[in-house]
Amino acid sequence: MSPTQWDFPVELCCRPMAFVTLTGLDVVYNAVHRAVWDAFCANRRADRVPISFKVLPGDHEYPKCRPKRTSYEWYIPKGILKTGWMNKHLNLVPALVVVFYELDWDEPQWKEKQSECATRVEIVRQSLQGRNTKVAVVLIQKKTPLPPGEDVIASERAAALCNACELSGKSLFVLPHTDHLVGYIIRLENAFYEHAQTYYYTEIRRVKSHKEFLNKTTHQLLFVRHQFKIAFFSELKQDTQNALKNYRTAYNLVHELRAHETNILEIKTMAGFINYKICRLCFQHNTPLDAIAQFRKHIDLCKKKIGSAELAFEHAAWMSKQFQAFGDLFDEAIKLGLTAIQTQNPGFYYQQAAYYAQERKQVAKALCNHEASVTYPNPDPLETQAGVLDFYGQRSWRQGILSFDLSDPEKEKVGILAIQLKERSVVHSEVIITLLSNAVAQFKKYKCPRMKSHLMVQMGEEYYYAKDYTKALKLLDYVMCDYRSEGWWTLLTSILTTALKCSYLMAQLKDYITYSLELLGRASTLKDDQKSRIEKNLINVLMNESPDPEPDCDILAVKTAQKLWADRISLAGSNVFTIGVQDFVPFVQCKAKFHFHAPSFHVDVPVQFDVYLKADCPHPIRFSKLCISFNNQEYNQFCVIEEASKASDVLENLTQGKMCLVPGKTRKFLFKFVAKTEDVGKKIEITSVDLVLGSEAGRCVVLNWQGGGGDAASAQEALQASRSFKRRPRLPDSEVHWDGIVIQASTMIISRVPNVSVHLRHDPPALTNEMYCLVVTVQSHEKTLIRDVKLTLEKTLYVRCGTVGSRMFLVYVSYLINTTIEGKEIVCKCHKDETVTIETVFPFDVAVKFVSTKFEHLERVYADIPFLLMTDLLSASPWALTIVSSELQLAPSMTPMDQLESQVDRGENVAHSPSLAEGRVICICFVVSWTSAMDSIPVISTVITLPHVIVENIPLHVNADLPSFGRVRESLPVRYHLQNKTDLVQDVEISVEPSDAFMFSGLKQVQVVPHGVACEDTGVWPESEELSEMN
Repeated sequence: MSPTQWDFPVELCCRPMAFVTLTGLDVVYNAVHRAVWDAFCANRRADRVPISFKVLPGDHEYPKCRPKRTSYEWYIPKGILKTGWMNKHLNLVPALVVVFYELDWDEPQWKEKQSECATRVEIVRQSLQGRNTKVAVVLIQKKTPLPPGEDVIASERAAALCNACELSGKSLFVLPHTDHLVGYIIRLENAFYEHAQTYYYTEIRRVKSHKEFLNKTTHQLLFVRHQFKIAFFSELKQDTQNALKNYRTAYNLVHELRAHETNILEIKTMAGFINYKICRLCFQHNTPLDAIAQFRKHIDLCKKKIGSAELAFEHAAWMSKQFQAFGDLFDEAIKLGLTAIQTQNPGFYYQQAAYYAQERKQVAKALCNHEASVTYPNPDPLETQAGVLDFYGQRSWRQGILSFDLSDPEKEKVGILAIQLKERSVVHSEVIITLLSNAVAQFKKYKCPRMKSHLMVQMGEEYYYAKDYTKALKLLDYVMCDYRSEGWWTLLTSILTTALKCSYLMAQLKDYITYSLELLGRASTLKDDQKSRIEKNLINVLMNESPDPEPDCDILAVKTAQKLWADRISLAGSNVFTIGVQDFVPFVQCKAKFHFHAPSFHVDVPVQFDVYLKADCPHPIRFSKLCISFNNQEYNQFCVIEEASKASDVLENLTQGKMCLVPGKTRKFLFKFVAKTEDVGKKIEITSVDLVLGSEAGRCVVLNWQGGGGDAASAQEALQASRSFKRRPRLPDSEVHWDGIVIQASTMIISRVPNVSVHLRHDPPALTNEMYCLVVTVQSHEKTLIRDVKLTLEKTLYVRCGTVGSRMFLVYVSYLINTTIEGKEIVCKCHKDETVTIETVFPFDVAVKFVSTKFEHLERVYADIPFLLMTDLLSASPWALTIVSSELQLAPSMTPMDQLESQVDRGENVAHSPSLAEGRVICICFVVSWTSAMDSIPVISTVITLPHVIVENIPLHVNADLPSFGRVRESLPVRYHLQNKTDLVQDVEISVEPSDAFMFSGLKQVQVVPHGVACEDTGVWPESEELSEMN
C-alpha cells in the first residue's frame, strides 16, 4: 500500500464532462488546424458547453469493448468498481469522434476526396470496435457557404458524402475558415454536445438493461456497480439531479453489503467515493444542509467499521481523509458564493481530520513498533503485476477473492506486516500540521480566536514531535499571550513545558531562562518537585553550567542539545540577559508605591517610596542588585541596592543578606531622595524596576518591570482581589498583605508651604470707571531670613473696571528662602496666592423723557420742530457722589435752541433738528463728570447713551404769532406762518372751529410755493372776558 492510497482519485474529484476526440487536425504544422484547435480549447468561458476535447490521430486505438453478456447466472463479480473505469470514460472512450477534412463544394477532384474522407471515417469506426460512440464529419472550407437551399451543388454533394460515409445529415458539418471562426466553433460545440448526450443516454439504458439479469444473492456487488455507473454517466450527461438520485441509491446499496474483515476496506472505500459525489452535488445544487446531513450520516455508519485490529491505523487514516475531503468541498462551495457561519465552517472538518490523523499516528506507533531486526517482506506483497489494483479498496495479495475465509493466513500475515512497515515511513506530523494549518486559516477567517489558538498549540506540538523546534517555538510564543490574558494557567503551563523543551534542545539561552522563570511562578500548575528541578537547572545556567535534560525528550535530540550547551558555555560573549516581565508571569512579583498614598511631595520634604518584592519559587533565592529608574535619570543613583556575591551564593546563606527572598514572604525596600528645585511643578515617575539575578562572573538575568511593577497576571489578580469578600488574615505589623498593595508609580513635586500671611483690604462695591483702591498687606512668619520681600509689606493698588459685573483678582506673593533637608541645603521658592472678588456697579441710573415745548409727552420728534429733553439722575452708590459737570452730546444733525444747562437733581435741554431724514433713529449721549466725596480720586467722566428717538418729517409747518392778551370787542390780530417743506406747490384750506367766545375773519384758502412761507392774517374779536383756546 502506498502512503497516498487514501487520496481520492483525480477522476473522482473532477467535474465529469463529455469526452469528444478530434481527428484529422495537424495542430503542429498546419496553421488553419491550429487556429481551429485554439478556438475549441483556449479561453473557454463558463457559458460554453461542458465538453472535454482531445486531438488524436485518425487510426488511434481506443480501449476494446468487452463482449456483451447474455446471462449473469453463473457470473460472480470480483469487486465493486474497477480502478480504471472512471478514467476510461473521462479520458479514453469518447462520446463522439469528429473527423476533420479539408474539402470545398467546388473541389475539382471531388470523387477522390469523397472516397478519402469515407475511408477515414471507416478507420475510426473500426478503431472504436463496436462501441456506441458517435461519429461526425466536419468539412473545413475556405469559402463561406450560401444559405441552405440556394447552393444546389452543395446539397447534392453533401447527400453523396453522407451516403459514402454512412452518416446521417445531422452528423455532417461545414466549418468555414473566416474571421468569424469562434462563432462557428461555438455552434459546432453545441451540436457535438447534443450527440454526446445521446451517447450517454444510450450508455445509461445499456447499463440499466443489465439489472434485470441480476439477483441479490450473488450479485450484490453488481447492483452497487451498475447504480454507480448510471449516476456517473448521468453526470457526464450533465443530468445532475438524476445523478444525485442514483448516487444515493448506490450509497444505500453499499451499506446493504455483508461486511467482513476481508471486504470492509472495499466497502468503506466505495462508500467514501459515493459520499463524496453526493456531497459535491448537494453543494453544487446549493443545498449545503443536505450535504452536511449526508456527511454526518456517512460518518455515523462507517466510524465503527474498523476492520482488522492490526491495521486499525488504516481506519483512522480513512476517517481523516473523509473529513478533509468534505472540508475541501465546503471551502470550494464558499469560494463559489456559499455563505458559512462561525459555528458551521470548513475549519471544524479540517480539525476533525487532524484529530483522526493524530489518532492514526498514535495507533501506528503502537502497532508498527517492530524491532529493528524485522525487515520488509520480499517479494513485496503490496505490488501487483499491473502496478495498480484491479478494484478499489482490495488487498493486493488477494485481489478478486471475496471469500470471508482467509485461504492463506501466512500470506495475510506478511501483507499486514508490509502495510505496518510502510506506515512507519509516513511522516504523520507533516500530515497533521497541514490539516491543522487549514483549520487555523478557516477559524481565523470566521473570527474564532480561541479555536485558532487551540489548534495553533497543537501545530506547535506537532512541530516539536517533527523536531522542527524553531517553528514550534514561534507558534507557541504566539498563543501564550492569549492564554495569559484569559488566565488559562493549566493550558499555559502545558505550553510552557513544551516550549522549555524546545529551547533546551536548541540551547536557546534567553528563551530557556524566560520559560524557566515563568514555570517557577505563581501561574504555573507544576508540582513542587518539578519546580525544584527547573529552579536547579536555572541556577546551573546562571552559574554558566549546562542544565539537566528535560524529561520525555528524544534521546538523540538530547545528545545533540548537550553538545550545543557545551558550545554555549565555551563561547565568550555577553552573559547579561534583560527580560521584560510585563508580558509574562515570572516567579518574582514587584510593586512600587510612594509613601502615604501621596499624590505630591513638597520640595523641602524627602521623596520616599517602597519597593515590594515577593518570590513564588519553591526555594529561597538571592538577588544581587535592585535599582530603580526615573524619568529624571539624576535620581537613579540614589535608588540602588547592591549586594556583592559570587555565582554560587545564589543558593547559599539564604537566611542572610538583605537581597534574599523567601518564598511566600513579602520583602520591602525603602528608598528616599531629595527632589531638585527645578522639578517643582513636574511629575516624578518610576519608569522601570530592575532586579538582577546572578552575577557577572557567571550569567546575569535582569528582570525588568515597566513602571512601578506588575506583570501579565497582575491586572486580573487585582480585579479579583477587589471583588473578593474573603477576609484577610491578620498579619504582624512588620508584614503586609500583597493584594492590599496598590502600585503608585508617580508623584508630583510641589513648592514649599509658604509661612506668610496676605491680607486684602477694600471697600466694595466698585463703581464703573472708578479708580478703586485695593490695599495688599504681606506679613512674614518665617523663622529664618527670607529674600526678595520685606518682613511687613503694604501696597496700595488702584483698579479701574470699565463694565459692571463681578471680577476676581489674584494676588501672588513669592519669595526665596534657604532650608536644609537630609543635611543638604537648598534654596526654596515659596509663593502664596490670595483671591478677592469685587462687584462693579453703575454709579447712577438715568431717566430720560422727550416732551414738547408745551411739556406734552412725545413718542417721536419731528424735523425742524423744537422739543425738550428732560433727564433725571438717581445715585446708585452707597456713598455720596459729587456731580462736577454734565454735558449733552447731540447728534450732528441736531442743534440746541439755547445754552445747555444742568442741575444735580434734574436737567432740562431743548434741542432743534433742522435736517433729519424721515424715519431716521438718532442717538444722544449724556456725559456726567463726577467724583466721590470720600476719596481723593480724580474726576471721572461717565458717558450715558440715552434712549433712541425716531425722527419724522412734516410737509407743512404752521407757526402762529399771538398777542399775549386782547380786549373785548376789539380786533385781535393773529398771523399764521405756513412753511412748505416739500418740492411741490401746496394748496392749503384753513378752517377754524366755531366758538361763542370769538368771531373770525380772513382767507380760507392759501397756496404755498415749494420751500416758501405764506403769511395769513386773521382777525379775531373776543366776545367775553375769559381764558379761551382757539383751534
